[in-house]
Amino acid sequence: MTLADDTPWYAIWTRSNCERLVAEQLSAKGFAAFLPEMSARSRRNGKSHVVQVPMFPGYLFLRHAMEKHSYIEILKARGVVRILERGWTQLTPVATEEVDAIQRLVASGAPVFPHAYFREGDRVRVMEGPLSGLQGVYLRDKPNKGRLVVSVNLLQTSVAVEVDCTFVEALPAARPH
Repeated sequence: MTLADDTPWYAIWTRSNCERLVAEQLSAKGFAAFLPEMSARSRRNGKSHVVQVPMFPGYLFLRHAMEKHSYIEILKARGVVRILERGWTQLTPVATEEVDAIQRLVASGAPVFPHAYFREGDRVRVMEGPLSGLQGVYLRDKPNKGRLVVSVNLLQTSVAVEVDCTFVEALPAARPH
């Protein structure tokens, strides 16, 4: 089955450790399932092994022009929790550029590592290095480097320092008063 370039991708939420099972079932039914995986170290019987694990635990991607029959067939697959959606009746496609980027990462064979999700402008805390514990706003400058902006509100001024993005974690969003 050939799919048009504008056919949407959807994220399928699976039960824990059922990603491969779901991907295999959906592929057998003719769906275009994509389960990105990465290498990870596993320790069994005192020995360390490199194993393939899902890049996004609990999720896989599916490219399909969705209609009611397909939707029901997907939900019938053992291990599927649901198709991610906005509300009860509106499926939410994943941006094609994002899935394309993941596919390129997988195809490149480059080592891939999990990373905390945060957006530019999020409040973050430095977790490692000489600035450990420092909090500020993160601004991305380069693929793996950014700036931690620290402000003095009373003076209405800020300073910035370059930080490695792997050394920071997002802080929980402040609750409105």
